[in-house]
Amino acid sequence: MTLEFITDYINKKLSANQEILTFTFYELRVKNNLSETETQRFLELAQIRLKNLGYNTYITGEKYIYADISNTVHENELMVAVKK
Repeated sequence: MTLEFITDYINKKLSANQEILTFTFYELRVKNNLSETETQRFLELAQIRLKNLGYNTYITGEKYIYADISNTVHENELMVAVKK
């Protein structure tokens, strides 16, 4: 996993929806075949990038508000980013 992979992956997510981004266990660990260590590193670096782009980030179990509705990051979701 490289910084280019992280940047490209975030950009792909942004092209689909710029308001809210969801990163799931399945897409990172299974589809992209990242190890547990690589997944943790991906999330750390992605959080930094997303915060620099103006997003609030939330990890599994945390509560957040989107479209005036209170939500919780589900067990199968590793991170959710919501545009400020």
